[in-house]
Formats: sequence, structure tokens, C-alpha cells
Amino acid sequence: MKTKLISTIVLSSLFLFSSCSNDKPKQVQKEMPPLSVNTITVKKEPIPIWKQYTGTTKASSDQEVRARVPGILKKIYFKDGDTVIKGQKLFMIEQDEYIAARDAAKAKKAQDEASLKLANADVSRYEPLVKEGLAPRATLEQYQAQQARLKAAIAGDIAEIKKAQLSLSYTMVRAPISGKTSARRVDIGNLVGQGESTLLTTIMSVDPIYTYFSPSQNDVRLFEKYRNKEKPDAFIEINGQRETIRLDGYVDFSNNVVDSLTSTISMRATISNPDGKVLPGTFVYVNLFINDKYSFLMIPPEVIFSDQLGTYVYVVDKDNKVKRADIETDYSTKYYVSVKTGLQDGDRVIVSALVKLKPGRAIKATDVSSTQGIKAVLEKNKLIPKSK
Repeated sequence: MKTKLISTIVLSSLFLFSSCSNDKPKQVQKEMPPLSVNTITVKKEPIPIWKQYTGTTKASSDQEVRARVPGILKKIYFKDGDTVIKGQKLFMIEQDEYIAARDAAKAKKAQDEASLKLANADVSRYEPLVKEGLAPRATLEQYQAQQARLKAAIAGDIAEIKKAQLSLSYTMVRAPISGKTSARRVDIGNLVGQGESTLLTTIMSVDPIYTYFSPSQNDVRLFEKYRNKEKPDAFIEINGQRETIRLDGYVDFSNNVVDSLTSTISMRATISNPDGKVLPGTFVYVNLFINDKYSFLMIPPEVIFSDQLGTYVYVVDKDNKVKRADIETDYSTKYYVSVKTGLQDGDRVIVSALVKLKPGRAIKATDVSSTQGIKAVLEKNKLIPKSK
């Protein structure tokens, strides 16, 4: 009887434990909250097209400053490497000899003018006497000849004065152009210009500065075909460790021959360089504007992915979920990529949180086309060409 009672108690306990276990609430799996992302709305529209090349800068003017008259160098008015302006004093050659030559020419002119005055008086006095037969014509003709000779002498004197004045002006050597000077080639006390036009210094003008680059002849043909400005916009970039220098200008020259070794054509961009930051001989990237009249569907390059299936971007579908869109690209730069197929006007391309994206994930999209769209990128990087 006792054994039966114990069995009943054990069975009851097991029943109660089983009932308690079945009454535990079931856990419900929670859905992930929508991921906040930024998007840009793509549209096929006219986009400025730029082409980049490598190039080298060159001074727009390179002038040698030479002594044009002989003499001892007396003064130097600049320091090596100074930036000078056109007409500025650079050197002075000893002037005493040239001042004396000018003064002597002026004195000779004054002497001849005094003699001419006397000759004019003689001619005036003898002309009426000869007309009345009171004086011989031969005497009058002698005075007239003297008068003509003195007039010629005075003309020669004037020429000598100009020559002496010009030589004197050459003793003050001035800058023929504005630009940056090299180190001087002479010192005070040196004899210059004796038997040769001594080189004193050189001046390079770097504002504007020329940039030469060499597109392929095929690129040049396309450029000539599609360009819509007489002097297309261009700018150069120099990538440094601390800063990237950008200077704007325009293309104003294309050579008339093809380099037979490289099949390229030399072109030149004239670049504004007011602060002289870029010196001749600098390696630069030249960005050449082609056209802005043709429509393209462009996206930023950083939103494009690639895998074994191809190239793709992430877009927002009609249910506000992530969708993979396979695309085919065409022309590209570091600022934008042209999409040939895979996207349509109005598609919303995701441009943020890219590593967290997964097809089918719910998202909360914020449109940032006004600040991160292609037009905004172009304006930010000054890629909108100037009007004609």
C-alpha cells in the first residue's frame, strides 16, 4: 500500500513538471529596423566632359638680359631670384663717358646753329644786292652753300645726340619683361659689354605659364570634332603631400604635325599663375574640357561594386528595400562614371552605408542629390566650364 502511494506521488510530480514546461512563453524573432541611407536620384542629362593628360610647364617668356654698351658695372638693383616688373632697374654701367659724349654732341649742335644763324644773315643781306646788281652772284652762292652745309651738319648733330642719348640709356639696364630673375652672372666692378654683349642675368615670366601635353592624334580629332569653344577651358593639377594645387586656363595652341614616333600631337594650355606657385619644368596633370552638350547618365565611381557576376550598384526598390542593379559602364573619370545599361531616370542609387547593404534589407532613404549628386560634385570641383 505504501509503495503504491509513493508511485502515485512521483507520477503526479512528473505531470506537474511537464505542464509547467509546456506553459513557458515562446520567443518571437524580432525584425531588424530599417537602415538609414543616403541616395542620389540619377538622370540622363548634359554633363561636362573632361579628358586628363600628363604635361610639363614652361615659361611663357624667357629673356636674356645682356649689356649693350661696354663699361664697368657700377650698381646692381636686385637680389638673385627676385620677382621684377617690366621696366624695373636691374644694373647700371658707368655713365661718365656716355654723358660726356652726349654733351659734346649737344655742344657741336649749338656751335653749328650759331654758324647757321650767321650764314642766314649773309644770305638775307646779299640776296637784294645781287638782285639790284650791286654784288656778285658768286658771293651769294658761297653763302647759300655755307647755309646748306650747316643745315646738314645740324641734322648730323641731332643724329649724334640721339645716338649718344641711346648709348647713355643702355647704361641703365632695365627688365625687358616681368618675371623671376636668375642668379646674376656678373659682379660690381666687372667690365661688361667689351667686344660682346655680356649676359647679366635671365628673367622668366611665369604668369601666365604654358603647359605642354601630347594627346593621341585620335583624341585630337575627337576634340576638334566635339569641342564647342574656340579656346576650350583647361586646368592643371599638382598633387603634393600637403596640398593639391589647381590653376585654371585655356587651350590656345595645337601643333600642325604628328610625332611619328608616338602618334601624338603637341598642344598647349595657357594657365594663370599669379602667385608663381608653379615653376617651369613641373610635371602636372592637364584637364581638358571637351563638350557639355551631350547627355549621359552618371554616377559616382565609389558606389560601384564588382564580383564574379559583373559590375553593380545598390538601388532602392519600390518597397524601400535594397536591390542589386547590374550595370554596364562606359566613360569614366575620378569624379563620375557613365552608365550605359542597368539604370534608368529616377532610380535612387544608394551612396552611404555601402558595407552594411544586403539585397532585401529594409531601408530608410534620404535624398542627397543636391549635395552629392553629379551636378553638385561638378560644381564643388569647379568642373562647370565658363561661358563662351
